[in-house]
Amino acid sequence: MKKSLLLLAFIAASVFGATIPDTAKVGQFYAGCQAYSFRLYTVFQAIEKTAEAGGKTIEFYPGQKYDETAKWDHNATPEMITAVKAKLAEKGLTAVGFGVIKLGKDAAADRKVFEFCKTMGIGVVISEPDVAGMDGIEALVKEFDIKMAIHNHPKRPLDRGYLFWDPNYVLDLVKNRDPRMGACADVGHWVRSGLDPVDCIKILKGRIFDSHMKDLNAFGEVKAHDLPFGQGKSNIAGIMAEYHAQGYPGPLHCEYEHNWETSVPEIAKCMEFVKNWKPAN
Repeated sequence: MKKSLLLLAFIAASVFGATIPDTAKVGQFYAGCQAYSFRLYTVFQAIEKTAEAGGKTIEFYPGQKYDETAKWDHNATPEMITAVKAKLAEKGLTAVGFGVIKLGKDAAADRKVFEFCKTMGIGVVISEPDVAGMDGIEALVKEFDIKMAIHNHPKRPLDRGYLFWDPNYVLDLVKNRDPRMGACADVGHWVRSGLDPVDCIKILKGRIFDSHMKDLNAFGEVKAHDLPFGQGKSNIAGIMAEYHAQGYPGPLHCEYEHNWETSVPEIAKCMEFVKNWKPAN
């Protein structure tokens, strides 16, 4: 058993989190916020609020306000990048992800995304890609040594062509490709789809590079909303236990889409839950 855990730890270090410093851990996991939790604010305010809530990592999303005239994304100027890096350093945060962004449609645009992430020191691009463009995405993953993680939104009953909600479909897309191509497990959207997130995580074992964490107030309801971790129907403790058993150290990103203007105390409770969680044995 001990040898198995050591092997999983080695795999985690080499595949999941080699570029994330130990200072980015909250308890057992690298953890923080998806900046979309603070979509009403600038990227600088998102960094401040993530730190205030106790997060140590942040995942940026394309299109957040930089200031009153500019957006924060892969088109950022060198001056913007310098300013955001300085804010991250000031607040002790590590930027580890960027998404959700479309990849696979435009090779030049895809390259710009990977160049931006390399400049920022970001190790994971999160996407719901055009699957026809997977060969080109894989080439960029290899060139830049940056992971690509496929995100899932909820099942869409009126759109049978939308399949990313199904972890088996995502696994089929990546299992025969570079090991740096995998999944961003949005556990809340699986709950909205009526799927057990622990079962989904087991399906994607070894291919999860990021996780959007949501504890929802109802199971199988698209309109379910966030609660602090441990208070809802997502089985956050079970999810963390499965991640620990797989040797996945994070990142776990709280994506809190409720009480938008006053969510920091609730997100702080989420970070406390992560900090205080301990494996059963």
